[in-house]
Amino acid sequence: MSKASEKFRQMGADELRAQDQDLHDRLFRLKFQMAMGQSESVKTIRQLRRDVARVKTLLRERALKGES
Repeated sequence: MSKASEKFRQMGADELRAQDQDLHDRLFRLKFQMAMGQSESVKTIRQLRRDVARVKTLLRERALKGES
């Protein structure tokens, strides 16, 4: 398991939702910068997308278990 996965697993549901929103905001800004030609951070975008997937997976797992 990666360090990011472990970090996300230790967070509560509210923290995960906040992290999800933060990751989406960062991803949007990076994509916008790339579209404007200001950034070449494909690797960073890929990592952010993976982190978003990790957070969403954990939120879904917890929702299925009945945790809030």
